[in-house]
Amino acid sequence: MIVLAVTAGLSLAMMLAWVAQRRTGNAGWVDVIWTFALGAAGVVYALVAGAAGPRDWLVAALAALWALRLGIYILRRTRHGAEDARYAKLRAEWGDAFQRRMFGFLQIQAAVAAVLALAIGLAARNPAPLGLRDAAGVAVFLIAILGGNAADEQLLRFRRDPANRGQVCAVGLWRWSRHPNYFFEFLAWCAWPLLAISAAHPLGALALVAPAVMYGVLVHVSGIPPLEEAMLRSRGDAYRAYQARTRPFLPLPKWSHK
Repeated sequence: MIVLAVTAGLSLAMMLAWVAQRRTGNAGWVDVIWTFALGAAGVVYALVAGAAGPRDWLVAALAALWALRLGIYILRRTRHGAEDARYAKLRAEWGDAFQRRMFGFLQIQAAVAAVLALAIGLAARNPAPLGLRDAAGVAVFLIAILGGNAADEQLLRFRRDPANRGQVCAVGLWRWSRHPNYFFEFLAWCAWPLLAISAAHPLGALALVAPAVMYGVLVHVSGIPPLEEAMLRSRGDAYRAYQARTRPFLPLPKWSHK
């Protein structure tokens, strides 16, 4: 029953996101609402569906921390910037059909959020006592949060400097990865299987779906591909040179084999 309620809530949240982007003309609000809705779904799974023990509170705190960190960042970006290049491209491609197609697209996002939220729920329902694997999960999660925040702040500072207008950000973590923020977002979802899987909880293995889905979405669907296209259009040869010397995802130096 709780699964149906959470899924319906996420669908409703994305309907509200559709209304918000229609009224403001900025589809960036979609990402704000999606992030907070997913975080809320995780908290509901942890605290409403269970007995609210130590594991439940830990999972709820992590879900809330993830949503607040990412949601506030996207909120700041949306309030003070132009529409995200990904949505601007869809708006141009879909033309008069944009609003109709956007509604369906947002319901797909709601479905993706429902799958991700289930991983949080599985972590909360693990009956095993908190142990070393959970500590590892929390460590991975915190590294992801700190790394993602560092990448986002480095990009914000770069963009705010008028001297960098029209330039490619290649400072800090962005020297090693063209999308370090996406990498750390993926890493955060790798923490949930560590919290969900135990000998006493065989269904916890289903939480592995979350990082797999997040990786596929970020690397192959709505993350890197449309953003790279937009950067090539706006930065041209400068971005091609950046691509040649920088990894697309994993933030590590790109060693030459020559």
